[in-house]
Amino acid sequence: MRDVGEEKRPFINLSGGTEVFGCIVLPSPVVELKPSTLWGPGLGMDADVVDEEGRSVRGSIGYLVVRKPSPSMTRGLWRDPERYIRTYWSRYPGVWFHGDLALVDEDGFWYILGRADDIIKVAGKRIGPAEIEYVINSHHQVAESACIGYPHEIKGEVISCFIVLKPGYTPSRELAEEIKELVAEKLGKPFAPELVFFVDDLPRTRSGKIMRRIVRSIVTDQPLGDISVLENPESVEEIKKVLGKS
Repeated sequence: MRDVGEEKRPFINLSGGTEVFGCIVLPSPVVELKPSTLWGPGLGMDADVVDEEGRSVRGSIGYLVVRKPSPSMTRGLWRDPERYIRTYWSRYPGVWFHGDLALVDEDGFWYILGRADDIIKVAGKRIGPAEIEYVINSHHQVAESACIGYPHEIKGEVISCFIVLKPGYTPSRELAEEIKELVAEKLGKPFAPELVFFVDDLPRTRSGKIMRRIVRSIVTDQPLGDISVLENPESVEEIKKVLGKS
């Protein structure tokens, strides 16, 4: 905000979805915000954050839902109505399940914390990959990163991170250790990455969204699924090469 907006221009963060054709949660440029937060439900959106049982929660992480149909919400998926019901309406009866983790803090500010199926569980402790990536990306040599959970017999999962460096910097064992120590310092030792890989690029959609799902599938030798959405399909081979799977 200092470098780009000169602390004069607001940065607007929002959360929406193709399935609702609009914003579920969004801020207002005339309302004060905490960094990375949103203000509340968008117009016509009965948004909420709920626990595993579907009860509203505040001050702790839960699932983003919409309790009533919104004006622009889709009525189904083309030629697959059962899939639409199964994906969005079956977890909590009569409630639309978005699939994102969210938090409403004690002051009423909303946080979107990433996809629920991206959550990493290390020795019973849960963390969103975006939290780890935020710390890693704060390192002056790092351009971007993607973190996933890798199956582990004892811990359940360990954290594996794929990192793209800024131009002019070179991967090294020392840098990998430095990044692990940075995460341990900011988030705690249990969340220090077990594995760090340096790559030239990460799989991303044409809109720039990094596809952790594809990274996870490569690491765990699972089918990649549809990769036609990728802007840079060559990044798949890059990750396979780094892992010795090509």
